[in-house]
Amino acid sequence: MYSSDISFLPSPGLPTQFDVLIVGAGAAGLYAALCLPKYLQVGLITKDNLPLSASDWAQGGIAAAIDPTDSPDLHIEDTMRAGAGLCDLPAVKFLVDRAPKCIQSLVDMGIAFDRHNDRLAMTLEAAHSRPRVLHAADTTGRAVVSTLTAQVLKSQNIKVISQAFALDLWINPANGHCQGVSLFYQDRVIWVRAQAVLLATGGGGQVFAQTTNPGVSTGDGVAIAFRAGAILRDLEFFQFHPTALTKDGAPRFLISEAVRGEGAHLVDSQGRRFAFDYHPSGELAPRDVVSRAIFSHLEQTGGDRVWLDLRPIPVEKIRRRFPNIIEVCQHWGINAIEEPIPVAPAAHYWMGGIIADLTNQTSIPGLYAVGETASTGVHGANRLASNSLLECVVFGAQMAELGIEDGGTGEYIIDTGTLQLSIVNPSETAKIEWLRQELPRLMWRSAGICRQQDVLEEALAQVEVWRQEFAALELSKYLINLQPGKIVEFTEPIALEQLRTWGETYNLLDVAYLILKSAAFRTESRGGHYRIDFPHSDPSWQVHTLVQKDRWWQSPPLTAT
Repeated sequence: MYSSDISFLPSPGLPTQFDVLIVGAGAAGLYAALCLPKYLQVGLITKDNLPLSASDWAQGGIAAAIDPTDSPDLHIEDTMRAGAGLCDLPAVKFLVDRAPKCIQSLVDMGIAFDRHNDRLAMTLEAAHSRPRVLHAADTTGRAVVSTLTAQVLKSQNIKVISQAFALDLWINPANGHCQGVSLFYQDRVIWVRAQAVLLATGGGGQVFAQTTNPGVSTGDGVAIAFRAGAILRDLEFFQFHPTALTKDGAPRFLISEAVRGEGAHLVDSQGRRFAFDYHPSGELAPRDVVSRAIFSHLEQTGGDRVWLDLRPIPVEKIRRRFPNIIEVCQHWGINAIEEPIPVAPAAHYWMGGIIADLTNQTSIPGLYAVGETASTGVHGANRLASNSLLECVVFGAQMAELGIEDGGTGEYIIDTGTLQLSIVNPSETAKIEWLRQELPRLMWRSAGICRQQDVLEEALAQVEVWRQEFAALELSKYLINLQPGKIVEFTEPIALEQLRTWGETYNLLDVAYLILKSAAFRTESRGGHYRIDFPHSDPSWQVHTLVQKDRWWQSPPLTAT
């Protein structure tokens, strides 16, 4: 709704340096931008207009132990349990303990969470032991992001650089410090410098053919950090949401977990609540359990969907709590009040990411990561429902402590020579578009809800061939090997969309490689990673998977909690 208020920065007027560059404008990037000291000049890069992000699509809510019947200790216990032994307790405590203050900050900004009488209303979601999820009907993410967007647009120290695509990080070869990014912007590739770069690009659900994520979720932050040599962690752990709308022609629209929390039943074609066959908590078991239950049940029955029946919920509550779900279902010819909604699992949330500490610092000096693109240890092998928006806010707030003492960026030398390129030829365009379509299909078949070694290795071999073919394209030869500071101007008009498709495909190929190799490396099942050939958790694998460049290794064993 705010896109009409954002004017493009004219290319000659775009500063070539900022104090801080933020890549990504979902909840994490927006909140971090607002929390940075006001004396810092901040560039906020978004490849679309504001707002369009997975945060904006978040329905369920934001978890916080603020009800009198709840406690931080219970929230910590639930988070640790859902994380299947891979959560880092100090990080979880940090997240939970700071939740009430951050919720108050959002309320003070004007976010209208639902209330019950004079108190904030709470709902129950899967694997929570208490109702602790605050919500704004069923569009909580939209409420948060739209409010943060309005605040950003009023901030004098923040420049929104919209319809721009971060191609790669700019690393100082002398000291390994991240000093900016290369950027597709207004038909050119330019270099923008900063004392600190914050990656807040969200997840990578578009690497799978079935996903609840928007089209922008192509794993950009993880991919560019990987290429720059950052240490990554736990990339095999992808959460598949159990209940995405499944109807021919319709997008995989997420049907919030809160629907089941309010009493909806998950049923098969016979109307039977089959989820209790797989877990005592039935529909309210952890997400990975419910997704595998649906997957296994469909394999047994030969179907391609199950149904979510909202009719056990009072009609007035359905209309009040889930107006957006009702509206979207109605658009696709489903009366959710009177008939069950057809659903099936879809890729939803990436637990792994770029290792970041409690100040969001990564292994590369000057590079920070926040939100879904980061791995802080709060989600472990399986994120607890509604902890993701909380993570964006709690860790975004840490940017207030960013250690830049003054607003100056100092002197530096840059090669300002330009390299002129002709438009990419049609055969290369067709190849890129073909890869963009085929890669997610391969990933859904080979690294979806259930995995096994031979299938993973076959897919990995295919992806490595595709990466080589992609690198051999003429446009790739220019852009992948572009010298730092070298500006590219296209001698013929070329749409940002075309360049963005190239960049996203480049990133998705790297993301696919990382997920497949990590999934083959971890020879057990845990949380969001399920191996048919290793169906049980192995105590020797209660470790993080670590990745840097072409090296995979295990962390020291984590203490059981």
